[in-house]
Amino acid sequence: MPTFEQRLTGGHPNSLGATVEIVEEVLADRSRLEELFNCYWSEDETVRLRVSNAMKRIAAAEHDWLLPYLDRLLKDVSLIDQPSAQWTLSQLFLTYTRDLDDRQRAKATEIMRRNLTESTDWIVLTQTMNTLTRWATKDNSIGKWLRPRLEELSQDERKSVRGRAVKMIALLSR
Repeated sequence: MPTFEQRLTGGHPNSLGATVEIVEEVLADRSRLEELFNCYWSEDETVRLRVSNAMKRIAAAEHDWLLPYLDRLLKDVSLIDQPSAQWTLSQLFLTYTRDLDDRQRAKATEIMRRNLTESTDWIVLTQTMNTLTRWATKDNSIGKWLRPRLEELSQDERKSVRGRAVKMIALLSR
């Protein structure tokens, strides 16, 4: 039987391929989650994109299952220089806001600050703005750092980035 990595390979890079089917298999047998998670280290960018999608689906279905993976997301997955991994981390950090301890939250904030500063990918920027803004409503130090960056991004040539920045500034101003 083909491995998860083999099954996630191929097809159009923006398609889900076998992602949904594999998620269903993992949800039926939690012991297979590790195999799926390890696909983050595939040399195939499409596989890594699909793993990211799968992790969001698993987090939505079985929130507690990814708790043991939070440190690995922060330490290892955060080093993957791929937009889909970066925007997924922002989404997962938001999903697990209440579960992160102070050290993990500080590391997640550092990762997202780096991504918001260095990335040019519109999805990375919009997802990271969203998570950091939500966190900034309860943490002034994030807000002080974030507001000037949001002001810059509110002038971005891309409508999606510009619009999200304007919305996040309004949210911070409440």
